[in-house]
Amino acid sequence: MLETVTATRFAVPLREGGSLPGLVEADDLGMYVVKFRGAGQGLKVLVAEVLVGEIARALDIPVPRLAVVDLPRDIARYEADEEVQDLLTASVGTNLGLDYLPGSFGYDGSRPATAEQAAPIVWLDAYTANIDRTWANPNLLVWGGRPWVIDHGAALYFHHSWARRAPDAERFSAQPFDASDHVLGDLIGDLTSTHETLAAVLTDEVLTGIVDLVPDAWLETGEHLPSPQSVRQAYVAHLTARRDHPAAWLPGGHP
Repeated sequence: MLETVTATRFAVPLREGGSLPGLVEADDLGMYVVKFRGAGQGLKVLVAEVLVGEIARALDIPVPRLAVVDLPRDIARYEADEEVQDLLTASVGTNLGLDYLPGSFGYDGSRPATAEQAAPIVWLDAYTANIDRTWANPNLLVWGGRPWVIDHGAALYFHHSWARRAPDAERFSAQPFDASDHVLGDLIGDLTSTHETLAAVLTDEVLTGIVDLVPDAWLETGEHLPSPQSVRQAYVAHLTARRDHPAAWLPGGHP
């Protein structure tokens, strides 16, 4: 499972994100950018963050360390901002933390990524159907001279339909991905060899292990998926199906 830490102080809200994440200090003396369970997007955003973040880690794409951040009930007591106080109160319990990267800055293209750095990131976003890495919202940090991927709540869109209909891994496996608006799209060529290399890393065992990192409490069950284990199996089925059928979604490259 992911490491669990306990929040000791809410430092500051980060209002750049639509979900109002915040910088939180924890009992391990670390600082975390926390995505809150009480935000409007719900628990599935936290699941997507874990799955895509840990897939990136398995592929050696730089991504901040993830942790489960337990938020005590009294942490909102000293927050003056009513909006933030309401969010903290609604988020008591387990939330997702990303290790804070001090001195990092947002990717703006002034120091372009290399083609070798860009190709795995574009492949990751195509594989997970993450449309939220454009110039309007790059969701990349530059730290240590390398681009780091963050903010994957918009990926794996398919799970938002599970409350209404049964999972359909085949449909996801055939969903195309348009890389023309990707912030790194003009840096890549044909991704066939990239796919062959990265897909080989994501074995069934690796994907199952990544899905198993998600806390049971974040897995929403329902008519079609009655248990946390059935939800996990659905995620694995979707990820393996898309891995094995790249023809429909693998970007073909750019001039």
